[in-house]
Amino acid sequence: MTALVYEDFGTGRHREASLIRHALGSVHDEALVAGLAGGIGFMYFVFEYAGRPPMPTIVAQAHPDPWVQVALGRLNIPYEATRSAKPRWNRVEAALDAGAPVFCTVNRSALPWHGPAAVAELAAADPYVVVVVGYEGDTYYVEDGAATPYAIGREEFGAAWSGHKKGRHQMVVTTGKPAGETDPDAAIAHTVGRLTGPVLGNHFDVNFGFSGMEKLAAQLRDTTTKAGWERRFATPEAFALGTGRLHACLEEEWTSPGATRPLYADFLDLAGHPEAAGLFRSSGGQWSRLAELARTADPESDAAARRELFDACAELVDGALALEREAAALLPEAAPGA
Repeated sequence: MTALVYEDFGTGRHREASLIRHALGSVHDEALVAGLAGGIGFMYFVFEYAGRPPMPTIVAQAHPDPWVQVALGRLNIPYEATRSAKPRWNRVEAALDAGAPVFCTVNRSALPWHGPAAVAELAAADPYVVVVVGYEGDTYYVEDGAATPYAIGREEFGAAWSGHKKGRHQMVVTTGKPAGETDPDAAIAHTVGRLTGPVLGNHFDVNFGFSGMEKLAAQLRDTTTKAGWERRFATPEAFALGTGRLHACLEEEWTSPGATRPLYADFLDLAGHPEAAGLFRSSGGQWSRLAELARTADPESDAAARRELFDACAELVDGALALEREAAALLPEAAPGA
């Protein structure tokens, strides 16, 4: 058996930031790790799958850049990221024997402690990162937000590791000590650019950043087209799913509470931007109020009550957007072409 390469487990306020922090020896503040990784973002889509109600999804943290590689790069920690056609267990175990945890991208629905996802296609498409922190024979120990690592058979873990197509058998391992100082303002400028401008460089950019927030507010208010929430989520089943997703995406899934804004505000305080931090902290309150309205909504609400809820949610989106535009104007901007 190899000993666990570290013994500090459990999620603080943000799962990915905690994974990175623990793997680096818990020497960095969680807010610093989260902020350097990009902190906040906004992506809004409504996915349609045959035979299922529409699936609204918001990613409120930095997206789609990979958190681990971005955070390590901005911490100036050298690392090696590799992919292979089949699992390279010898490489995983060699890294662990050398004291280096291994970040792996998996299909989370194939991990037994998660269970099958409600929408398997969506779960398999998500690049979900866990950390292999030790092994004993054919048993691997995996950090994934719990207070202790999960034990899983090597072949069962291999099925999850094979399950995310774009990250199939990807592993990231640190290879040295920090090689320089961090530059929080460069990270902030990149985040601001992703809120205010193009993210992907294609027609999907309307779904990202401040544009994505505007689209969400408009669809919440839309009473006439099939893209509006009034028509999309008219049945009790669809309404329950839609409101449940609003709460989960803003408080629990791919985020920390308050759409990651309070955590990012703490980073901005560390980086010397207290005025913008206060605005993002207030924005986080707006997002949390929206999430609570959605969580407590009655699936059997009549049409008038649903209309009132959607209008109230749209007002909260507007309020958050105004605060975030004001905050972004106070922060460093990326150089042209950066």
